[in-house]
Amino acid sequence: MRLITHNMLKCNIKGVENGYPLLIEADEVEEVQAENPFDVTFMRGLLQKVNLVALKSAASNLQIDAFAGVDINDKEAVLANEGLLQQLHHLLFEIHIESGKLTCPQSGRVFVISDGVPNMLLHEDEIN
Repeated sequence: MRLITHNMLKCNIKGVENGYPLLIEADEVEEVQAENPFDVTFMRGLLQKVNLVALKSAASNLQIDAFAGVDINDKEAVLANEGLLQQLHHLLFEIHIESGKLTCPQSGRVFVISDGVPNMLLHEDEIN
């Protein structure tokens, strides 16, 4: 699972209102080569949709210090910093979680990551 995927996932259990971002506990993490090379224009467009608070949380969960000295609330400064955009491209597309788990911050429900795929299926009693 790449961190771009994690940025879009949330806990959809019935009654859960604060199920985002999911906490990551990785057992196996790999660095892979991105399918697409870094493109500054693409990254600037993508970051309009990426939740930087959730991405910072994911990096912290993985003990990756990609946001040192960065004010993520100043999106204009983030978008203007090409070096930071390259780091974020690496973080979003080249860090791959092979195994581990995602945990809902509200309910504590655990979703297992196996072979790079998070199992987000809900039990029958968890469905709205």
